[in-house]
Amino acid sequence: MSVLKVNKNNFDSVKNSEKPVLLDFYADWCGPCRMVSPLVDQIAEENPQYVVGKINVDQEPELAQTFGVLSIPTLVVLKDGKVASQVTGARPKAQILAMLEG
Repeated sequence: MSVLKVNKNNFDSVKNSEKPVLLDFYADWCGPCRMVSPLVDQIAEENPQYVVGKINVDQEPELAQTFGVLSIPTLVVLKDGKVASQVTGARPKAQILAMLEG
């Protein structure tokens, strides 16, 4: 499954997914975000059991504020519409997958 571009218009449908959801809060100018982005893309392609979305904090400041995103990249895992885990900073693929599986 490909990565969804998440915005305030489609956020509720993503949040209410029956599958675990990985959200990548990023900005185009952020170096560590560019390191994490291909990993998030791989996870989306290899794991159809998850919903994977990216949220550009410059375009969606309300969503970033909702999750208390103060620095990026921030990765959030939602399960049953609630935050199951949230980390800030670049993470290796195995750690991101562990968040989803945990």
